[in-house]
Amino acid sequence: MNAPGRPAAAALPEPSTIPESGWHVGHFFYRFRRDLIDGSISDADRQQLMSALDPASNGDPKRCASYWVSGHEVDFGIMVMDPDPQKVDSIHQQIMAPGFGRYVEPAWSFVSMSEISEYVPSIEEYRERLIRGGEDADSPGLAAKVAGYERRLPMMNEQRLHPDFPDWPSACFYPMNKSRVPGANWFTEPFSARNAMMAEHARSGMAFAGKVSQLISVGVGLDDWEWMVTLWGRNPEYLKEIVYKMRFDEASAKYAEFGPFYVGYKADAEKILNHCRV
Repeated sequence: MNAPGRPAAAALPEPSTIPESGWHVGHFFYRFRRDLIDGSISDADRQQLMSALDPASNGDPKRCASYWVSGHEVDFGIMVMDPDPQKVDSIHQQIMAPGFGRYVEPAWSFVSMSEISEYVPSIEEYRERLIRGGEDADSPGLAAKVAGYERRLPMMNEQRLHPDFPDWPSACFYPMNKSRVPGANWFTEPFSARNAMMAEHARSGMAFAGKVSQLISVGVGLDDWEWMVTLWGRNPEYLKEIVYKMRFDEASAKYAEFGPFYVGYKADAEKILNHCRV
């Protein structure tokens, strides 16, 4: 019984590793230990990697994609998503298990969750944004744009939480923070200012619709950086162009801090092994 005058305690959710919204996201990058590879990797060890990267045999995470990666720092990487963090991490553990695991070492990883950003405008906020941009509040054109946004919003939010990975050849991955330095502290700016800057950022991204698909997952409380950016491109040239363009937006130019960049090209296990000559 509650003490007199004390409000009833809210019912707490059952303890769980499954998020109430969104999925766990894992980015894992590896390099081959070529000093330990004497000749070719055995068929059994090759099969271990193939099984790990095959959605039909690797514990069936909701999403899994693999890439060979350009540059000397990393040979290949994977991106995995699932409501269950154990399913996400199990792919990494399969790769690193005895057998094939002795030939690779982890190069970098990032743990995060998918989310709907606080800067995604509601239907009314979208309408007000159009009016501030010069639309007539009573015009049929405004009503049509708002109605279109209302139809798209559930699908866009679904893609933010549970995205399909596009079957495109190239992808770019990098972590980022928002600056906290004096004079450019993102977290001391009022929400209205942050919201306006993120709206500008979104407009820059919309110019690449159909060319680049994006997922921003949050690492706050989970990893060293605050966000992870995944960009899939129909062509790697579009990845270069969108990052260049968006860095001139105030949200990036003044407030963004970037971590390492990795660019990968979609490949199954066999293509990764063949490309890396192991």
